[in-house]
Amino acid sequence: MVSEDGLHEDRHHQHHQNATPGGGLVVGNYCHDVLFRDGPPVSQTLGGAASFVSNVLDALSPFPLLYIAKVGADFAYHVPHLPRVASAPTTLFHAQFPSAPSNGGYHGDRILRLVRACDPISPSDLPDEARFEFGLAVGVAGEILPETLIRILDLCRVVLVDVQGMIRSFDPIDGTVGLVPLRSTGFFHLLPRIGFLKASAEEAPFIDIQEVRKWCCVIVTQGKDGCRIYWKDGEMDVSPFQAEEVDPTGAGDSFLGGFVAGLVWGLTIPDAALLGNFFGSLTVTQVGVPKFNDRMLQRVKEELRRRVGQPDVGSSGSSFLLDFGKSDTHQIFQKGLVEAAKLANADCHANSLTGKDDDEKHSNNKP
Repeated sequence: MVSEDGLHEDRHHQHHQNATPGGGLVVGNYCHDVLFRDGPPVSQTLGGAASFVSNVLDALSPFPLLYIAKVGADFAYHVPHLPRVASAPTTLFHAQFPSAPSNGGYHGDRILRLVRACDPISPSDLPDEARFEFGLAVGVAGEILPETLIRILDLCRVVLVDVQGMIRSFDPIDGTVGLVPLRSTGFFHLLPRIGFLKASAEEAPFIDIQEVRKWCCVIVTQGKDGCRIYWKDGEMDVSPFQAEEVDPTGAGDSFLGGFVAGLVWGLTIPDAALLGNFFGSLTVTQVGVPKFNDRMLQRVKEELRRRVGQPDVGSSGSSFLLDFGKSDTHQIFQKGLVEAAKLANADCHANSLTGKDDDEKHSNNKP
């Protein structure tokens, strides 16, 4: 459980420390995820796009980051960026997976239901005067309102939006998550002000890519097939990374965190998407918010330094290289990330033999 007074105090401290030019703003609620398979729950984890995004950005971004999120007094997890306590309980999702195949895992489509939603994030919850190099709108249960997105657009030089926060619908009887056409929402008129719109392959048919690409860059994540980038004058596929899927939850969010981290470091858009694919692939190998080991992260940083040197954290407008061409070292970068993935897999195997990872998940992540 969390203390409302403590969270408000910490939130004020975050505003003072992080609301500086050149920083990043991430907006979206944390939630509780309960995973079911064949009836009974099999896992209860921290959820919400912001939790997966922060897991990547905190490890790689040299920029200060301000997170705006709401939870209820029932919030059950320790997170590095404390949210604001709202009057409503924490957003809760139930995800029902089909029967496991003989080799285990959670393969197959899930049925996602919203059990309850926390309070939305309003424009007044955002900073008054600070300006940010980039902003991410990563709602999961309708918590980002059109007027809130307008405020984010006003505060940030480049804004990246996960379309799920715009087009999700929720059955009034059982909370089953559905999708509605983007054109029918109150967000459609804001597309010309958005820099990047991220969608899953399931969401893509609801956004009219051929229309939306005229105004902003659209990135469609395609799971084991990587991702596809659409912009006004072209489109491009970016290669995937092989991974043994255990739980697909949060893969697109981790992709977005990796993609933004790549842009912050000064990668071209295809190279940044490759980094996004890398973190998305690592996420599906674990249940809930994944744990990234230090050796792997250090290897990724070394690869980034080989590509671009050090990111220009003092710049207020030149760090994002909005270049749609693959760099000359794109294939070399991909090979380097494959080697980094081997470090992650080796450490995961070692932890499974010692039981270390299971013990940590039990002590830190059980609601």
